[in-house]
Amino acid sequence: MKALVFAMLAGLCWGVGEVFTKAVLHSGKVGPMTAVAVRSIVALPILIALAWGAIKITKTEPADWTKAGAGTMTQLLLGSGVIAGAGGVAFFYAALQLGEVSRVKPIAFALAPAIGALAGWLALGEAMTARKVAGLVAIVVGVVLLAGGTATKP
Repeated sequence: MKALVFAMLAGLCWGVGEVFTKAVLHSGKVGPMTAVAVRSIVALPILIALAWGAIKITKTEPADWTKAGAGTMTQLLLGSGVIAGAGGVAFFYAALQLGEVSRVKPIAFALAPAIGALAGWLALGEAMTARKVAGLVAIVVGVVLLAGGTATKP
């Protein structure tokens, strides 16, 4: 149940936050890479404080995560830092500058779980059920419907 609540809160934060970001990008006074940099600079101290609290106060994080090993740290740095953190956000903000938030956001955030489900099945051995396949098909159909035509700068 906690996972669902946190997922809904994440969706709420992203949904509201990206509308603000789109308004800023639409102003023409800030570009997508500046917006990504500001997002990261503002988020970093908050996330560091949350990580410190999770380690020291709530004890919900391993205290010695730096000894996770080279393979684990490489996956963390490349997957979360480079691919999702830098690449995903940079491409998303570039798309947001050019297209409608009502189209760009659902497309980006629908493809992410579809790719995640497929990668979880292929790379991590997670179960692929008929229900998951039906969900993936529904996601792809939704993306095709949303993408019908090209997203253009308003």
